[in-house]
Amino acid sequence: MSTSTLIRLARRAAVVVALLLLWQVASWAGWIDGSTLASPVQVWDAARELSANGQLWPSILTSLRRVLIGLAIGVSIGTVLGLVAGLSRIGEELVDAPLQMLRTLPFLGLLPLLIVWLGIGEGVKVGLVVIGVIFPVYLNLHKGIRSVDPRFAELSRACGVGRWGVIRKVILPGALPSFLVGLRFSLGIAWLSLVIAETVNADKGVGYLIMQGQQYLETDVIVMGLVIYALLGLLMEALVRTVEYRALRWRKDFVSA
Repeated sequence: MSTSTLIRLARRAAVVVALLLLWQVASWAGWIDGSTLASPVQVWDAARELSANGQLWPSILTSLRRVLIGLAIGVSIGTVLGLVAGLSRIGEELVDAPLQMLRTLPFLGLLPLLIVWLGIGEGVKVGLVVIGVIFPVYLNLHKGIRSVDPRFAELSRACGVGRWGVIRKVILPGALPSFLVGLRFSLGIAWLSLVIAETVNADKGVGYLIMQGQQYLETDVIVMGLVIYALLGLLMEALVRTVEYRALRWRKDFVSA
């Protein structure tokens, strides 16, 4: 890892640490009531207590498993639909209009219907994540494919490259940046979906811990759950950014001074 990368990471971490210190100082000074918003120290103590009694890590792993399964299914469906609509005019005519209509629906409002279809078990929790993930992947991949400069494809054909060669060597690499943007959007939506889904008959998961905290007015547990969601989302975002950095070395982005 280069020195410049370490410096950038240190600056990012310094901002987070500064905000946490400000939050803690405000709690010590009495500017923030601990009964309405727990301090970082209280949140840390709650995390240690839940870890000691064996509730924390199984809940984290359960939530992570649900998100990963939902992402795997949703990204796969969104990718297939994006390829069909992006690479074929007929495919776009068949796929795009129904998806655009479904996209306008508030997908979190589909939860009651999903409960009827899938019950109140794991299916509804994963299903809500799947629905939320499909659309950003589809939209960005479709737009990425259609944004590839057609002159590149014409040049490839002039050099004797066939249709599948053009798709594999020109169109898909050109659409990859947009696809990765859609993937990053889908990560945030996946965790948002899970927050809502884990309020339905859950006996494990970070959302279950948050609901328990709400029931007993334990703001430290509620904030701890939200922080865990944020950290898990940040970790997955970092993984995607790493893939993006390695896969798009050929692409030079504008960087402000």
